Amino acid sequence: MQQNFLYSVEREYSTDIETMWHAWTNAAALESWYFPTSLGSVPGTYASAAVVGGIWAAAVDVPDFGFVAYFWGRYSTVERHKRLVHSMSYSQDESEFLARPADAPAHRVEVDFEDHGDKVWVRFTQFGEMPEEQIEATKAGMGTYFDSLANYLDR
Repeated sequence: MQQNFLYSVEREYSTDIETMWHAWTNAAALESWYFPTSLGSVPGTYASAAVVGGIWAAAVDVPDFGFVAYFWGRYSTVERHKRLVHSMSYSQDESEFLARPADAPAHRVEVDFEDHGDKVWVRFTQFGEMPEEQIEATKAGMGTYFDSLANYLDR
């Protein structure tokens, strides 16, 4: 099924490719940064089996609005140090998150990496269906995830 391009966010970081790959594919690392800078992770909810067919999952606490944002999906492409492609489903229902139904509505996410020696370029691209007025806010939100990634890499 073809999905519409929604947006992409890209940035270059002063780090090596192995550290960057680990940040995107290791569950403990993801739990340390994969959330907007103004929010936080829900400990113990992150998963990542970075192999084709492997699952990834994350839960972000959104206390100001009284809910948890649950995300999950499966990897469809894993090219070490180059590219990750996975589905991304969303719910505010913990039981749905725990069940992770394979038939849940999903977007496609592509994460591309380029090793520039002492720096690594990363691009996050999301495809799917979304109301036009929500796209810019979602893109801005992902920009803050990239800020969280910068904070993680600086530690």
